[in-house]
Amino acid sequence: MMRWNDHKTWVEIIPPNLFSYAECLHFLSRSDSEILHQINGDSVYKLIEIKEAFLLLKVTFDSGHLMVEIRNKDTSLTEREQVARYVWEWFGFDQDLEAFYQIANQDELLKPIVSLYDGLRIVSIPDLFEALTWAIIGQQINLTFAYKLKKRFVETYGSSLSFDGKTYWIFPSAQIVANFQVEDLTALQFSARKAEYVIGVAQDIAAGKRSKKSLLDMQSYSNIHAELVSVRGVGAWTADYCIMRCLQHPSAFPIADVGLHNALKKRLNWDRKPSLEEIKEWSKAWEGWEAFATFYLWRYLDE
Repeated sequence: MMRWNDHKTWVEIIPPNLFSYAECLHFLSRSDSEILHQINGDSVYKLIEIKEAFLLLKVTFDSGHLMVEIRNKDTSLTEREQVARYVWEWFGFDQDLEAFYQIANQDELLKPIVSLYDGLRIVSIPDLFEALTWAIIGQQINLTFAYKLKKRFVETYGSSLSFDGKTYWIFPSAQIVANFQVEDLTALQFSARKAEYVIGVAQDIAAGKRSKKSLLDMQSYSNIHAELVSVRGVGAWTADYCIMRCLQHPSAFPIADVGLHNALKKRLNWDRKPSLEEIKEWSKAWEGWEAFATFYLWRYLDE
């Protein structure tokens, strides 16, 4: 449920029953190098763009409600509705967590984990270009360096807003990046191959060849996955990461993910990582909910 006040600067969102703001805040706090949102105490600040207007959001949680203040301007009813939709998607409020818990609570591997992080939702990346680019940036490098590359990319080519002495950033658009040369990104320490991939994805999206809506309209996970892996630079892991974080499809399963393997090793208390064959066997019990299983195992790895 969403509500708006008369002062044109607030949106109030009543989340689904299964929601832990603390757990989602933990996920959003995982790197000090994050550039696309800022956390101050229990508040999250995020700059978004709606119809060429930059809106600075301050998100807090109070008495079971998510309170969203638009800090930099009065907004129209249409703008506040779009803010509400953005935040609703960002925090994954359409996800059927109850159905996942019914599966997880019957699984020996997952049951102890989901009880630890009750109410954790898959925090999404609503923009397709951002999701694909972030996944490509993260290919075959550690997370610390991936965040550094993203920070350079955003600060060099993204849009920003200064407010109360701080600067907030928006991810570069596909339309801008589509006109880049490889050298524009290798100057930021992107590999030449990754630079080619990111520019290619930007050109496809800018030309309307591929969109979030067109992917969602496919509905079938296998069809969406096949479409994404047909993109140069998008392999199975990258496709599944995007399907999980942007399209929020519960069947997405980045089975080759190193973090997933390390989390399972920790959960099993093994001295080795499990094989892909072992993971495939265990995951049969998670069919249709692999994205949630993966996200919760990533959370478990943080402990």
